[in-house]
Amino acid sequence: MLQRLKGVWLFNVRADVLAGLTATLALIPDSIAFSFIAGVNPMVGVYASVCMLIVLSVFGARPAMLSAAAGSMAVLMTSLVLNHGVEYLFAATLLTGILQWLMGVLKMGRWMNYVPHAVVIGFINALAILIFLSQLKYFHGESWWMGLIVVGTLAIIYLWPKVTKAIPSPLIAVTAMTVLTLFLGGAMTTVGDIAPLTAAWPTLHIPQVAWNLQTLFIILPYSLSLAIVGYFETLLTQNLIDERTGTVTSKEKEMKGQGIANFVSGWFGGMAGCALVAESVINTKLGGRGRLSNLAAGVGLLLLIVAFGKVVALIPMAALIGVMLMVCYEIFDWKYVWAMRRKPKSDGVIMVMTAAVSVVTRDLAKGVAVGVAIHLIMLLYRSRKPANAV
Repeated sequence: MLQRLKGVWLFNVRADVLAGLTATLALIPDSIAFSFIAGVNPMVGVYASVCMLIVLSVFGARPAMLSAAAGSMAVLMTSLVLNHGVEYLFAATLLTGILQWLMGVLKMGRWMNYVPHAVVIGFINALAILIFLSQLKYFHGESWWMGLIVVGTLAIIYLWPKVTKAIPSPLIAVTAMTVLTLFLGGAMTTVGDIAPLTAAWPTLHIPQVAWNLQTLFIILPYSLSLAIVGYFETLLTQNLIDERTGTVTSKEKEMKGQGIANFVSGWFGGMAGCALVAESVINTKLGGRGRLSNLAAGVGLLLLIVAFGKVVALIPMAALIGVMLMVCYEIFDWKYVWAMRRKPKSDGVIMVMTAAVSVVTRDLAKGVAVGVAIHLIMLLYRSRKPANAV
C-alpha cells in the first residue's frame, strides 16, 4: 500500500503541488465567469470546481487533467436556471453525473477513437481563441495602467524561468503585480470587484425540488446535453494530455470518475463541469504529472476562497488576464498551423471548420460535431470515387 501511495501520489510532490496551486490562478476567474454565464452565484462555480478536482484526484483515470466548472456546459444551463431556478440546476447536475457514469459502464469512451486528429486540433485552437476573446471585455473602460499590468505579468511569466524554475512563473507574476498595484494605488479592477466571494465551506445540500416524474422530464433534456458535451470535452482533453505526457489512460474509467464528480457536485451546491483544456495544459506544462496536482488544485482553490478570500479579492484582474493570455498562446497549436501547407487539404479544411464553427457559435460541441461530419462526408466521397479518377 505504501509503495502504491508513493508510485501514484508521492512520486512528484514538489512539482505536482506547485503546478496545481498555480493552475488555481486560472480556475478562479473561470469559475466566476462560468457562474455568470449560467446565471448563478459565483460560489456555485467555485464549489463545482472544488468538488470535481478533489473527487477526480481519487476516481479519475487521467492524473494531472483538471476538471471544473466549464463554459461549454454553462451555456446549456442558462435557460434551466432562468425558467426553473438554481435548485433544478443542482438536480440536473446529479442526473448528469448518473448519465456520465453510465457512459463509462457502457464503454462509450471508445467512440472517441473515431474523432480525427484535425478535429482535435480545431477544438484546441478554437478554445484558445475563445479564451482570448473572453478576456477583451475586461479592458472596457479601463486605463492604460491595466494594459501595463498585463504586459508586466506576461514579461515576468516568460522571463522568470531564466532566473529560476523553482517556483512557477505565473505564481510569481500574479503575486508581484498584486503587491505592485497595492503599493502604487490607483483605480484597478480586482477579483473582488467582479464578484463577491463568500468565505464559506461547501455543505451538503439536497436540491429543493419535487422528486417526481415531472421534475425528471424537466431536467432530463438538459442533463443529456450536459453529459454529451462533457463527454466530448473531457475525452478530447484526455487525448491531448495523454499525448503530451506520453501515456495512455482509460476513457471508461475517466467517464465513470466524471460521473461521480458531477454527482458529488450536485449534492454540494455545484454546477455540472468537465475537463478543462487550458488549465490541464498549464498544469502539465508546469510539471504536474500525478493525482496530487489535482488534489492540490482543489484544496488550494478551496483554501484561497475560504481562508484567504480577502487576499484573493485584492488580485488585479489584469494579472489574471495576463495568465489567461499566456494560456491561450501555450495551448494554440502553432506548429500544426505553420505545417498546414504540407498536410492534406482535407485536414486543413476540417481543422479550420471545426475552429470556425466553435468560435462563431461559441459552442465547442457544435464545432466538433461539424468537424466529424465533414470528415465522414469526405470519407464517403472517397469511397464512391472511381479508382482511376484523377
